Amino acid sequence: MAQGTRSCSHLCGIQTAWTDEPAAETAVAALASALECGRVAQLIIFFSPTYGVEALAEAFGRHFPGVRVSGCTSSGEISPMGGLARGLVAVAFPREGFRIATALLERIGQLDAERAAASIRTLRADLDAIGQGGQRFAITLIDGLANSEETVISAVATGLDGIPLVGGSAGDELTFSDTALIHDGQVHRRAAVLLLVETDFPVEIFKNHNFEPTEVKFVVTDTDHDSRAVRELNAEPAAAEYARALGLPLQALSPANFAANPLVVRIGGDYFCRSIRHLNPDGSLSFHCAVDEGVVLTLARQKDIVEATREELARLDANLGGLDLVIGFECVLRRLDAELHQVRHSISDLYRRYNVVGFETYGEQFRSMHLNQTFTGIAIGRQAAP
Repeated sequence: MAQGTRSCSHLCGIQTAWTDEPAAETAVAALASALECGRVAQLIIFFSPTYGVEALAEAFGRHFPGVRVSGCTSSGEISPMGGLARGLVAVAFPREGFRIATALLERIGQLDAERAAASIRTLRADLDAIGQGGQRFAITLIDGLANSEETVISAVATGLDGIPLVGGSAGDELTFSDTALIHDGQVHRRAAVLLLVETDFPVEIFKNHNFEPTEVKFVVTDTDHDSRAVRELNAEPAAAEYARALGLPLQALSPANFAANPLVVRIGGDYFCRSIRHLNPDGSLSFHCAVDEGVVLTLARQKDIVEATREELARLDANLGGLDLVIGFECVLRRLDAELHQVRHSISDLYRRYNVVGFETYGEQFRSMHLNQTFTGIAIGRQAAP
């Protein structure tokens, strides 16, 4: 359903705006008209790759002169009015109440972890220079086709030294062909952007999923680490072994099956999803996360996605004394699963109620972990600290 162009002003001072105008120039012009641009210090944008990332970057340079812009392509955009099929969403941070420092990490496939951590420590010092003692959090935007999230998050977490982090991996229209980032007017691929934020308002990072482990286990016995492909599970062809566990013929495997039947790994007493990206012609399975040989994967069963999401947003609302805004990073597989079970409208209703804005990702970040099939984000409360 077409939404046109809409905007919302939040009590914390952040403005959000979204549009499904089909062309880059008209979409960015519509956002510029919808926002009070004089109050904006930093934009974070999430957008359909159909706009053309270069055209979009140029349009933001014309319509938002002097405003820092960071963002990425997405597999779907989330606005406070629900999801957009192909659109553009902007989160506009104000000049008051928030202090932001940003950094770009290039060529993340060959990332020098020590140098990256050092650059993040320098970024912390930059924020110290303008900081006012508020709460801090970090947001990562990472190219989802670089297969480097684990390396990036490890280095960034080292440099952040305990500052909570959330984020998402740039996506496309499930073609896995062209993901990209925009940062300070330039287009980047195989890169990552970090935004380090200090705010006067109460905040909490979170992660939420709707699965629980079963008794079915798989030992990863052969992988291609660089491509994130698993060739064998339990010393059998990976796709055939997975299909057998589901009681399906191999040819019946589809993205809907992968979304409904995720694999999870246990780390520190908690389970984290390792979602399947696609079935390869050679019978291997490509994953959204790195999976090493010897890892034990557990087949998971799903719980009610609507109820799990409702419980988490209600918890955040209570903890923060009222939710003003949620900047969220949701795995595209959650959308596919919600569509499969015909409950996407119920999820959208929750997102409208709690002012969720963000994008559908090829992976999510939470603290020092790269995740799949998860909803992560930063929740911002309504009342500034005294």
